[in-house]
Amino acid sequence: MPHVDLIEETFLAVDPDVVSAAIREPRFTADLWPDLDLSVFMDRGRDGVRWSATGALVGSVEVWLEPYGDGVVAHTFVRADLTRRGSTTEPAQIDDWRKTAAEHQRRARHAKAVWWGVKDRLEAGRKPGEPAV
Repeated sequence: MPHVDLIEETFLAVDPDVVSAAIREPRFTADLWPDLDLSVFMDRGRDGVRWSATGALVGSVEVWLEPYGDGVVAHTFVRADLTRRGSTTEPAQIDDWRKTAAEHQRRARHAKAVWWGVKDRLEAGRKPGEPAV
Protein backbone atom coordinates (compact mmCIF):
# COMPACT_ATOMS: atom_id res chain seq x y z
CA MET A 1 0.00 0.00 0.00
CA PRO A 2 1.39 3.43 -0.87
CA HIS A 3 2.30 5.89 1.87
CA VAL A 4 -0.25 8.35 0.47
CA ASP A 5 -3.47 6.90 -0.96
CA LEU A 6 -5.69 9.94 -1.30
CA ILE A 7 -9.13 10.32 -2.87
CA GLU A 8 -10.67 13.81 -2.94
CA GLU A 9 -13.88 14.84 -4.70
CA THR A 10 -15.30 18.24 -5.54
CA PHE A 11 -18.46 19.14 -7.48
CA LEU A 12 -18.20 22.07 -9.88
CA ALA A 13 -21.33 23.54 -11.48
CA VAL A 14 -19.40 24.14 -14.69
CA ASP A 15 -19.40 22.53 -18.12
CA PRO A 16 -17.05 19.50 -18.07
CA ASP A 17 -15.11 20.85 -21.07
CA VAL A 18 -14.26 24.02 -19.12
CA VAL A 19 -12.97 21.98 -16.16
CA SER A 20 -11.05 19.70 -18.52
CA ALA A 21 -9.26 22.73 -19.97
CA ALA A 22 -8.58 24.12 -16.48
CA ILE A 23 -6.83 20.98 -15.24
CA ARG A 24 -4.45 21.17 -18.18
CA GLU A 25 -3.28 24.66 -17.27
CA PRO A 26 0.28 24.55 -15.84
CA ARG A 27 -0.94 26.75 -12.99
CA PHE A 28 -3.38 24.06 -11.86
CA THR A 29 -0.84 21.27 -11.46
CA ALA A 30 1.71 23.67 -9.97
CA ASP A 31 -0.87 24.74 -7.36
CA LEU A 32 -2.14 21.24 -6.61
CA TRP A 33 1.23 19.48 -6.51
CA PRO A 34 3.95 22.15 -6.12
CA ASP A 35 6.57 19.67 -4.89
CA LEU A 36 6.09 17.12 -7.66
CA ASP A 37 7.51 16.77 -11.16
CA LEU A 38 4.74 15.42 -13.38
CA SER A 39 4.76 13.56 -16.66
CA VAL A 40 1.48 12.77 -18.43
CA PHE A 41 1.16 9.04 -19.01
CA MET A 42 -2.54 8.95 -19.88
CA ASP A 43 -4.51 11.87 -21.29
CA ARG A 44 -8.11 10.73 -21.13
CA GLY A 45 -9.44 13.78 -22.98
CA ARG A 46 -12.62 15.16 -21.44
CA ASP A 47 -12.40 12.49 -18.71
CA GLY A 48 -9.16 13.77 -17.17
CA VAL A 49 -5.43 13.12 -16.95
CA ARG A 50 -3.10 10.69 -15.19
CA TRP A 51 0.46 11.69 -14.39
CA SER A 52 3.58 9.91 -13.18
CA ALA A 53 5.01 11.80 -10.22
CA THR A 54 8.51 12.20 -8.84
CA GLY A 55 9.87 14.64 -6.31
CA ALA A 56 8.57 14.65 -2.75
CA LEU A 57 6.45 11.64 -3.74
CA VAL A 58 6.98 8.90 -6.29
CA GLY A 59 3.95 7.25 -7.85
CA SER A 60 0.91 8.43 -9.76
CA VAL A 61 -1.60 11.25 -9.48
CA GLU A 62 -4.84 11.63 -11.37
CA VAL A 63 -7.80 13.89 -11.96
CA TRP A 64 -10.85 12.05 -13.26
CA LEU A 65 -13.77 14.19 -14.40
CA GLU A 66 -17.22 12.66 -14.12
CA PRO A 67 -20.10 14.60 -15.68
CA TYR A 68 -22.90 14.87 -13.14
CA GLY A 69 -26.13 16.86 -13.38
CA ASP A 70 -25.33 20.34 -14.66
CA GLY A 71 -21.65 20.09 -13.84
CA VAL A 72 -18.84 17.71 -13.08
CA VAL A 73 -17.41 15.82 -10.11
CA ALA A 74 -13.63 16.17 -10.08
CA HIS A 75 -12.06 13.11 -8.47
CA THR A 76 -8.44 13.61 -7.41
CA PHE A 77 -6.29 10.58 -6.66
CA VAL A 78 -2.78 10.38 -5.25
CA ARG A 79 -1.17 6.94 -5.00
CA ALA A 80 2.45 7.51 -4.09
CA ASP A 81 5.24 6.93 -1.63
CA LEU A 82 7.26 9.55 0.18
CA THR A 83 10.76 9.71 -1.25
CA ARG A 84 13.96 9.11 0.61
CA ARG A 85 15.83 12.26 1.68
CA GLY A 86 18.11 13.34 -1.17
CA SER A 87 16.19 11.37 -3.81
CA THR A 88 13.28 12.21 -6.08
CA THR A 89 12.60 8.64 -7.16
CA GLU A 90 13.47 6.22 -4.32
CA PRO A 91 10.69 5.47 -1.82
CA ALA A 92 11.49 6.16 1.81
CA GLN A 93 11.35 3.47 4.46
CA ILE A 94 8.68 4.75 6.86
CA ASP A 95 8.14 2.82 10.09
CA ASP A 96 5.93 5.37 11.84
CA TRP A 97 2.35 5.34 10.55
CA ARG A 98 1.81 8.80 12.07
CA LYS A 99 4.16 10.35 9.53
CA THR A 100 2.23 8.93 6.57
CA ALA A 101 -1.11 9.82 8.19
CA ALA A 102 0.06 13.42 8.67
CA GLU A 103 1.23 13.60 5.05
CA HIS A 104 -2.12 12.24 3.86
CA GLN A 105 -4.05 14.83 5.90
CA ARG A 106 -1.80 17.68 4.76
CA ARG A 107 -2.27 16.77 1.11
CA ALA A 108 -6.04 16.26 1.51
CA ARG A 109 -6.49 19.74 3.04
CA HIS A 110 -4.26 21.30 0.39
CA ALA A 111 -6.11 19.59 -2.48
CA LYS A 112 -9.48 20.76 -1.15
CA ALA A 113 -8.23 24.35 -0.85
CA VAL A 114 -6.92 24.29 -4.44
CA TRP A 115 -10.15 22.82 -5.78
CA TRP A 116 -12.23 25.42 -3.92
CA GLY A 117 -10.12 28.09 -5.59
CA VAL A 118 -10.74 26.54 -9.01
CA LYS A 119 -14.45 26.25 -8.20
CA ASP A 120 -14.63 29.91 -7.15
CA ARG A 121 -12.86 31.01 -10.32
CA LEU A 122 -14.86 28.86 -12.75
CA GLU A 123 -18.25 29.43 -11.09
CA ALA A 124 -17.71 33.19 -10.72
CA GLY A 125 -20.96 35.11 -11.14
CA ARG A 126 -23.16 32.04 -10.61
CA LYS A 127 -25.59 32.33 -7.73
CA PRO A 128 -26.58 29.22 -5.71
CA GLY A 129 -29.33 27.27 -7.45
CA GLU A 130 -28.66 28.79 -10.85
CA PRO A 131 -27.68 26.56 -13.79
CA ALA A 132 -24.03 25.82 -14.46
CA VAL A 133 -21.88 28.57 -15.90
